[in-house]
Amino acid sequence: MGLTHGPEDGLVRPTWEDPAARLLSEGIGGPQGAHAGGHRWWTPVRVLLLITAVCFALGMVQKNTCAEKNWNLGDARYTHMCYSDLPYLYTGRGFVERLWPYTDDAEARLRYPQVMEYPVGISYWAYGTAWAAQQLAGAPDLDARRQLDVDSLYGRPDVQDEIRMFVFVNTLGFAAAALLAVWLLAGVDRRRPWDALFVAASPTLALTGIINWDLLAVVCVAGALYAWARGRPMLTGVLIGLGTATKLYPLFLLGGVLVLCLRRRQLGPFAWAFFGAVASWVALNLPAVVHGDGVDASAWRVFWSFNSDRGPDLGSIWLVASQALDRTITPHAVNVGSWGFFGFWCVGVLLVGLAARRTPTLAQLGYLIVVGLLLVNKVYSPQYVLWLLPLAALARPRWRDQIVWQATELFYFAAVWWYLAGELNPPGDGDAGFYWLAIIVRMAGELYLAALIVRDLLRRDPDDAAEDDLEGQPSTTWSNAVVV
Repeated sequence: MGLTHGPEDGLVRPTWEDPAARLLSEGIGGPQGAHAGGHRWWTPVRVLLLITAVCFALGMVQKNTCAEKNWNLGDARYTHMCYSDLPYLYTGRGFVERLWPYTDDAEARLRYPQVMEYPVGISYWAYGTAWAAQQLAGAPDLDARRQLDVDSLYGRPDVQDEIRMFVFVNTLGFAAAALLAVWLLAGVDRRRPWDALFVAASPTLALTGIINWDLLAVVCVAGALYAWARGRPMLTGVLIGLGTATKLYPLFLLGGVLVLCLRRRQLGPFAWAFFGAVASWVALNLPAVVHGDGVDASAWRVFWSFNSDRGPDLGSIWLVASQALDRTITPHAVNVGSWGFFGFWCVGVLLVGLAARRTPTLAQLGYLIVVGLLLVNKVYSPQYVLWLLPLAALARPRWRDQIVWQATELFYFAAVWWYLAGELNPPGDGDAGFYWLAIIVRMAGELYLAALIVRDLLRRDPDDAAEDDLEGQPSTTWSNAVVV
């Protein structure tokens, strides 16, 4: 339909440019009229934030079955699809005794031999929220608690109160992260704030936002997309570094930055982004390595060794291959195969990015890169869909395609819990073929969206010619860019 800006504010109207959005809007009054004046207070961003809050609240309600029993439901936590890692890690990783995740104290490590297996950003956050939860729950006597048997702690009434508060405090933080992420995404392209609706109203956000700490990395990615759109490469890098210190995947957005800089034949912005990423990542990791009387990186290295040594796990195509072929696939074989495939995939993204008829956006390149990582990753936890959510929303903001993709993710979300509960095992201890199907369907949904993004980049439509110079460009030119 060509340009679909509003007559006065310059905003793109989804119901004008997207046939699916126009059709869906019929239930709430139809497309916005050409002379509609809007509302003075209910701006698009405020509406998006309200929708995000409602969506996240519905996600909390969905977890209520587990919360009412303080997460002591056995397999019912899977059949009710309300599982969360948080309550179990509170006691399992020593936060119940306010154990510093990277302590080198021999006695503490004897009581809690399993070190926190996440990057430092999550460990710091969990430690801080554990402290806050304990203060709110009555400041327990930790010295007396350290005299008790570790296995007995989870069932104690005072610890149960702390677990309930720990989950609550973290949930409030996740809700704030979701709101901030949507606010940032709405500002990436000032003409298209409504693209952030695909995050704000996403059922995957509601269902997976509280499972683990992934939203902390998601908000860093949203911030990086916002900073890049404002022509601030160093700030982009700083946020990528902070995200990488929380979950590894934001690191690969630097690949998208490199492709864009190669297209412009300006490597300076990439250098600034790379420097910012390294600096922020090192700064956040130092406290985990330097503590006590010196340097001890043994606990810090657990995240890296844990991921290197693990074999095929939930949601992985490697798990399908292992179970279907009835063969053990070693961690080394998975490492070599997955990184080899990912390397070739990244070369393909580079070629697509350089050959694109229209300048790609960082979100488009970011989606293509991260989806390649997930396709061959050793594990696909249900909440990993959050990694793709902000990238997909900006890379392909079309209702039909978002519904198709998120439907495949919801199908997998249900299947993985049924699989863990043993509901998908056929009689006679046969293979869980339905779960394999769910993994393949989820991968197909991700590839479907990736194929559409590649098509968008490689084709030139006559109606798009006027916008070619605007697509993918930051709002500030590099000659006038503010570095930080």
